[in-house]
Amino acid sequence: MKISTLLAGIVAPQALAYPGMGNTMAEIQARGDHALQRRSTELLGDLTTTSDSNLTPQGSAIKSILQGGSAIANSNTYNPPGKLTSDACKKSVLCIWYYIVQDLKTTFTDSSGCTDLGRGAIRQGFHDAATWDKHSAYGGADGSLLLSNELDRSDNRGLEDIGAQTKTWYNKYKSYGIGMADLIQTAAMTATVCCPGGPRIRLFIGRKDDSRAGPTGKLPDQSQDAKALIDLFAAKTFTSNDLVALVGAHTAATQKYVDTSRSGASQDTTPSVWDNKFYSETIAGDNKTILIFHSDKSISNYSATKDQFKTFAGSNGKSLWSPAYAQAYFRMSLLGVNNLNNLTEITQVLPLSQ
Repeated sequence: MKISTLLAGIVAPQALAYPGMGNTMAEIQARGDHALQRRSTELLGDLTTTSDSNLTPQGSAIKSILQGGSAIANSNTYNPPGKLTSDACKKSVLCIWYYIVQDLKTTFTDSSGCTDLGRGAIRQGFHDAATWDKHSAYGGADGSLLLSNELDRSDNRGLEDIGAQTKTWYNKYKSYGIGMADLIQTAAMTATVCCPGGPRIRLFIGRKDDSRAGPTGKLPDQSQDAKALIDLFAAKTFTSNDLVALVGAHTAATQKYVDTSRSGASQDTTPSVWDNKFYSETIAGDNKTILIFHSDKSISNYSATKDQFKTFAGSNGKSLWSPAYAQAYFRMSLLGVNNLNNLTEITQVLPLSQ
């Protein structure tokens, strides 16, 4: 399946270090590469107007992450008080989502790592959320991808299988009060951590569903140059460094429609594993072993992004990329959400990183 490069743009960056840099920072600063220190700190939704005194604990946690805190979850897990159908479970939001995530995990994992449906779930999460930008009156992570005819759009080709499976899960669990928007983002984050090496990203639920098809013209295309993609995603509150982190999701990607003669070709040689080979192999330029999107190659060569791309391709790249991706995708999963202060954290139900 084709996985679009959901990318980022330059907004006024603030110097912040990613968690996990360790001794690598001295090396980066020595060569004058401060790219890893720049990421978006712009607030989203209702948090832009909510005073600190009115923040809930959940809103405070979300604000902290959006302004530079780590989005990587700790190792806390959840033990359900009973079966899904038990009275004790029905009274617990965590319990209900625990059983949903167990269902997702079974589908997203096989003996080689993450599955085709897992890869599709990651892309699906991007495509539901990225119909929003700062000029939009609606759209974003609202479930409209599967609650409207959005899935029929050409830029969503290849999502039919995961879309159908997600609708099946929704119909199975909607009587427990879940929403489609939350299910799509939970699936994306579950799929990410199900890929060996994938980060466990903090997860909040309570988004409001919208059956209106999201605005058109907001998703990127693999034929675009880096500058066009940077400009496109500047309006989504991402920086060029977030761009490089997000495009790394192509480490777990295969395509059908970019080159139909090579249907099933992957964007790195280990599409069932969450590693940083995508970066090094895109730079190496072998378009025979893997299929390199024009957009990815452009980002790897562009002046504003090439240093960050090379850093993620390096020997310490994986330890730097994972927290960078987690922070950027955490932001992506909340685009267009205007009740952030009232969300509920359910991170404990996610599988542990492998």
